[in-house]
Amino acid sequence: MIWGAFSFNGTMELQVVQGRQTAAGYVEMLQRASLMTEGPRLCGNDWVFQQDNAPIHNARLTKTFFQENNITLLDHPACSPDLNPIENIWGWMAREVYKNGLQFQTVDALRY
Repeated sequence: MIWGAFSFNGTMELQVVQGRQTAAGYVEMLQRASLMTEGPRLCGNDWVFQQDNAPIHNARLTKTFFQENNITLLDHPACSPDLNPIENIWGWMAREVYKNGLQFQTVDALRY
């Protein structure tokens, strides 16, 4: 699995997620991605982070991380359609990666 974030002003470095994601792993990945410094760099001081209602996003540990780091979250109502624009980017990326019938056996092969 790959995690990424973007704004009108640019992108954050893609993060490769190893194994099944947990709340602890998600928080660690956000720290590794430098969300606390990259968010303001890309969006200014009044930025808002958008994510869906995945269980790891709503876990107490994750919510505490956002509160402790003063990161504002965009409210995502339960049972609402996924309107996150990154879904369009994932679709485009998948078409580009696998065009012409390409297949990859390992993460390292995909990276190069």
